[in-house]
Amino acid sequence: MGGVEAAADRATAEPPEFVTGLPEPGWLARVTFPVMISYGRLARRPLPRQLAARCPTYVDSRGFTELQRHGRWTVTPHEYVAWLRLHREQINLRWAAPQDWMCEPAIIHGGRFGRQTFVGTHLSVREHQHRTVDNYLTLRQLAPDLNIFPVVQGWQLDDYLHCVELYAAAGVDLATLPLVGVGSVCRRQSTEEIGQIVTSLSGLGLRLHGFGVKTLGLLRYGRYLISADSMAWSKDAFHSPPLPGCIHRNCANCLRYAIQWRRRLLAKLHPHGDTERHDDHTALLHNAAREAA
Repeated sequence: MGGVEAAADRATAEPPEFVTGLPEPGWLARVTFPVMISYGRLARRPLPRQLAARCPTYVDSRGFTELQRHGRWTVTPHEYVAWLRLHREQINLRWAAPQDWMCEPAIIHGGRFGRQTFVGTHLSVREHQHRTVDNYLTLRQLAPDLNIFPVVQGWQLDDYLHCVELYAAAGVDLATLPLVGVGSVCRRQSTEEIGQIVTSLSGLGLRLHGFGVKTLGLLRYGRYLISADSMAWSKDAFHSPPLPGCIHRNCANCLRYAIQWRRRLLAKLHPHGDTERHDDHTALLHNAAREAA
């Protein structure tokens, strides 16, 4: 059975679990829905001892920023694992991304793209894939007690399929794992090409997490994902007037806006269902919204 046909059989009736991107560690104690937060945000200063996350937390390793600014990783696997192990209970760690190597042309070749400047790694896609697999193996060896999921990296479909083969050659059967990330898609995630990549990987039996998947991408191919994260609410808030009662210039760093945006997204993903059922901490959401106002 081909990848697309197999993926059709594996498509779920339910949209993926939506993981809301958060910019502030302090928010972990104020919500209970699943969240994604950057390791860079978490580790830039010591976490307050009284901070205790009430939400399931996914940790993004900050790979895009590392490679954009430095063209390499400045955080070692030992440092990353040590921080996660020290704080996993405090942040209620569910999953952590590996220190993978994105394959966007800007990351590899460098240059200026829009308002962002990239130093460039000046390596090949294949080398990025080898380093991605090697890092996952290293992290798994260093911390078998932590939930670190592998990421399949590439740029074109054949690249992603080759990366799956690299994992297999290293003794990792991705189809047996509870979660596998799809890398280098967040800036082109609404395209037909990404839809083909996601359905093909799903057809191989992979339980996929989509990084930075926006609303259009979720509506197009979300049924082939187990989970997906996004911080699109912040960009949306930046270009919108502040909410009534908010005194800041915009709501790009506003928990109240993030909560309301999440509720609107869930309504789109479940147009015929009960969004309360898919976000079962409604009372807490309303309380957090009032606190953030």
